[in-house]
Amino acid sequence: MSTSPTTAPLTVTSTDALRTRARAALDACGVALPAAPSPALAARSPITGETLFDFPAAGPAEVAAAIAAAKEAFATWRTVPAPVRGAVVKRLGVLLTEHQAAIGELITIEAGKIPSEALGEVQEMIDICDFAVGLSRQLDGRTMPSERPGHRLMETWHPLGVVGVISAFNFPAAVWSWNTAIALVCGDTVVWKPSPMTALTAAACGALLDRAAADCGAPANLNVVVAADAAAGQALVDSPDVALVSATGSERMGAAVAPRVAARFGKVLLELGGNNAAVVAPSADLELAARGITFAAAGTAGQRCTTMRRLIVHEDVADALVERLADIFAGLRIGDPLADGTLVGPLINATAYESMGRALDQALADGGELVVGGGRRAAAEHGDAYYVEPAIVRMPAQTDIVRAETFAPILYVLTYRDFAEAVALHNGVPQGLSSSIFTRDAREAERFMAADGSDCGIVNVNIGTSGAEIGGAFGGEKTTGGGRESGSDAWRAYMRRATNTVNYSDDLPLAQGVNFA
Repeated sequence: MSTSPTTAPLTVTSTDALRTRARAALDACGVALPAAPSPALAARSPITGETLFDFPAAGPAEVAAAIAAAKEAFATWRTVPAPVRGAVVKRLGVLLTEHQAAIGELITIEAGKIPSEALGEVQEMIDICDFAVGLSRQLDGRTMPSERPGHRLMETWHPLGVVGVISAFNFPAAVWSWNTAIALVCGDTVVWKPSPMTALTAAACGALLDRAAADCGAPANLNVVVAADAAAGQALVDSPDVALVSATGSERMGAAVAPRVAARFGKVLLELGGNNAAVVAPSADLELAARGITFAAAGTAGQRCTTMRRLIVHEDVADALVERLADIFAGLRIGDPLADGTLVGPLINATAYESMGRALDQALADGGELVVGGGRRAAAEHGDAYYVEPAIVRMPAQTDIVRAETFAPILYVLTYRDFAEAVALHNGVPQGLSSSIFTRDAREAERFMAADGSDCGIVNVNIGTSGAEIGGAFGGEKTTGGGRESGSDAWRAYMRRATNTVNYSDDLPLAQGVNFA
């Protein structure tokens, strides 16, 4: 990809102004950065591509110390009644509400999200706190009938231990909250390794949780933040004192983490790649579909795990829909996310930009037709900032590049003739996170949600692939990892189950009628 020669360079907020705004947000959350940490991570902003601060970097020794501190806190925390644990999460929700603007500001500065999306992410954190507080009084087991007279059979759920949370840059706060709010009410403690690209946001969130714990008289070190590179993070993955590793990121990362945790018989919760698609049936409301597709494909500059990357359209309506989408994409306002009216902010870094370029080149080599977008919008005086035009590419077939997830705003368009062909195309990728269908035919909608329909963990009708609510379990199948976070009964991943048999009789009958007299 190359910069469009007819487009004037974008004007973006200066690095000095970003630094000032970030420091104000950190101060509001109670975070004081050391003057010259060593070793350090570069806390940068994709808005300019430049470093804002040096942030203290944790090495393996610091990660081990964090695990030890969380393990010590767990010994006390697990004995606290769950509704009392919920009070800490309730207080966190209040503090997040009070500091929503500050956390949202840091998310925009570090991840490049437009403010409405950044504030929406913080609202999601507040919502999961509300959910977890209610859950703290509903961590219920079951009672089952025993085959032996005078016996009661039941199950109970107990805290699991230290939970290691590894989060990605694109949701630098919400994914942590999904895990941490639930883990805390379940009686666990947390060691959080955020993306090195969003350490400031993590520090602010961690400071608010520390304050919530102190306000409620809870133990220190319920949540310990370790900003570390992948090498140091291996100490978290390999530690036998970390009962569960919840990792969000690429399929490559998950393939490295899972066997290491399995080798020590730990538990994993994986939220990995998504190659999400929408099927558009001939009966669909095309204007509704266009709106849903645009946000799902271009929102967050295509850097959501639920971003729509494939569009599978009935051939009778494909031309009309693609033409409408091309007009919308061409008019999307791209630029500084802090500027009024911006809808598409920057890619996170040069690696993301280069990946997008390689994918587009390969798609065209495979016979694809670039409909719109794909160019770079240069930012004046900021060569390390990467603003791109969301692209639409019509493909003759589902090639290898279409089957791979590219974390950038590329929407591949495929066509189909009959519904079975659409489902086969939809399911013909390794990933299985989110899916949707646009149709007015109730039979097609039901078929898409049936066992032989979409093979994804999230299946939507007449909405896009992005924008999950916290009440439902979030996650996907196949190389997406099979994990579930957030709502429904996802809490069970953070606890251990015990089956209990109570004999309240004066006899000792054995199960299955065994006689061992």
